[in-house]
Amino acid sequence: MELNRIENRNIHATRFEFPTIEFDPAGAILTFDKPYRCTSFDIVAKLKTYIRRELNLKIKVGHAGTLDPLATGLMIVCVGSSTKKIDSLMGMEKEYTGTIQLGATTSSFDLEKEINETFPYDHITEEMVFQAAQQFMGDQEQIPPHYSAVRINGKRAYDLARDGQEIEIKPKQINISEFEITRIALPDVYFRIVCSKGTYIRSIARDFGDALDTGAHLTALRRTRIGNFKVEDAIVPIVTAQ
Repeated sequence: MELNRIENRNIHATRFEFPTIEFDPAGAILTFDKPYRCTSFDIVAKLKTYIRRELNLKIKVGHAGTLDPLATGLMIVCVGSSTKKIDSLMGMEKEYTGTIQLGATTSSFDLEKEINETFPYDHITEEMVFQAAQQFMGDQEQIPPHYSAVRINGKRAYDLARDGQEIEIKPKQINISEFEITRIALPDVYFRIVCSKGTYIRSIARDFGDALDTGAHLTALRRTRIGNFKVEDAIVPIVTAQ
């Protein structure tokens, strides 16, 4: 993932088109491989436009779980009567792969914001990294990032954060069933995680740094599975401009 800061998501958004999609507009569950620098709303809005243009229909379209703009990978989008299944789809476990960079933090816990503080990491060994991952297994409470879609008194946390307001977000109950360290090339740690609904991988990156007595932030994230839906079976949008 590029070490860029994305302050204005509209200016920097990836442009894309869909290939020809065959589905039943009365009720369908579609999966997409969301591009980098593209919002979940972009996918839904583009699909609505596609349906109106290609099928001359105006029907319900909604996604079953958002992905950050800087993340790529699997998104489930429901069309027509299948939108009734969104809640059950959102409750499925999710699998991610990604990269945590040790030794530095950002206010967004990823690359959306610039590095705001650096920390030594030369005391960290590979054994410590593996041991830290084991600490995150099971049921636990997690505090979502300030730059997140969590609602606080009716407003999104990211809107309050961008306005410079003080934010207190209550912890949420999550579960991590698998946390595999797939490669270590300090300061970068590559991982695979299987987790419950509502888990913020950016918060895991922050907390992972704390567990190793350093700072950390997420530099790459890809959602590879939701329940039995896999990203390799998803529709791949055609990127036209970045």
